[in-house]
Amino acid sequence: MTLHPDSLAVHAGRDDLASLGVHALPLDLSSTNPLPGIELGGMSYEVLATGGHPFEGGSNVYARLWNPTVARFEEALARLEHAEEAVAFSSGMAAITAVLLALTNESAKRHVVAVRPLYGGTDHLLASGLLGVETTFCSPADVAAALRDDTALVVLETPANPTLELVDIRRVVAASGDVPVLVDNTFATPVLQHPLDLGAALSLHSATKYLGGHGDVVGGVVACDARLAAALRRTRAITGAIMHPLAAYLLHRGLATLPVRMRAQQDGARVVAEWLTTRAEVARVHFPGFADSDPRGLVGSQQSGPGAMIAIELAGGFDAAAAVTASVRLFTHAVSLGSVDSLIQHPAALTHRPVASAAKPSDALVRLSIGLEDPADLVADLDQALTATTGVRERVRSALN
Repeated sequence: MTLHPDSLAVHAGRDDLASLGVHALPLDLSSTNPLPGIELGGMSYEVLATGGHPFEGGSNVYARLWNPTVARFEEALARLEHAEEAVAFSSGMAAITAVLLALTNESAKRHVVAVRPLYGGTDHLLASGLLGVETTFCSPADVAAALRDDTALVVLETPANPTLELVDIRRVVAASGDVPVLVDNTFATPVLQHPLDLGAALSLHSATKYLGGHGDVVGGVVACDARLAAALRRTRAITGAIMHPLAAYLLHRGLATLPVRMRAQQDGARVVAEWLTTRAEVARVHFPGFADSDPRGLVGSQQSGPGAMIAIELAGGFDAAAAVTASVRLFTHAVSLGSVDSLIQHPAALTHRPVASAAKPSDALVRLSIGLEDPADLVADLDQALTATTGVRERVRSALN
């Protein structure tokens, strides 16, 4: 039976619940599991530690290797992403770290091509060389030229953090040839975009954001084919980066409302973004629903909707950005995104602080994550906060004179 994505979000990963005699998702917090004997226990350990699945008559052995609550969430996310499998991690950064370790070690290649802009944490990890990886940063148009014989992976994010630039996944995949492409799909989610259908090898999420949706869980997850998933599970077992079962439980529960939340937040974002274009204090509004933010027409072809993120460049520069973030009352001034409540932050000072100066976002740029509040209330809050920027500029001019 083929399910509509909304139905799939509710039912995926729950196929075994009836046989267990339960309706709600079960939560297995076991750190260790009984062994059927030395031989089968040892075989179970071997299979799981090398990236395999539990087998009939075996054991889950130890929570670092396998947990059924985590596995149910992985199955659900894989189905939503149109992937063979998914592998869940303790955070989004643990997920990207595992991908880099698995692919560079598997291929014995140490070079990565990364399309900027990227989430600041990913950019920092790649630039640091911490994992023994050498990275060439480039624009989408320069991917083919940046490839080398020892390139193990191409990394991109679309919509990109924090400027919401859209990258044509098909074009990057074509330019990458045989090199696997990883797409950070955090902002779009499987509701709006399916990178694997467009040729990418891996689709990564900071599950902390829209998948969880309530600001109360940290996690990461990668959707891919079975071969890559086995390599990622092996890396996860060795490094101990498996997602905690409580996080998996919360995330799986969150998936059921993901399509409804995503569409409602997107609708609200469109209202707020359109209003922001009317304000003299705002020099530019970055929103994929606007033609100038989507020159290639990717919304509607690659991505089914613009999403619920907005970035604005303030005419008053850094001082105005500081004033707005300090003056909001309904928005919360905090990092992260994708929650049911609206958030505002200054990327250059926070999430993108470690990024090289040449790639750092403008000091005038502020990022908004639109939640489920009534858009009129969000507009009213931004109205009073933007009005405060005028007073800040006047006080600065007065002080200078």
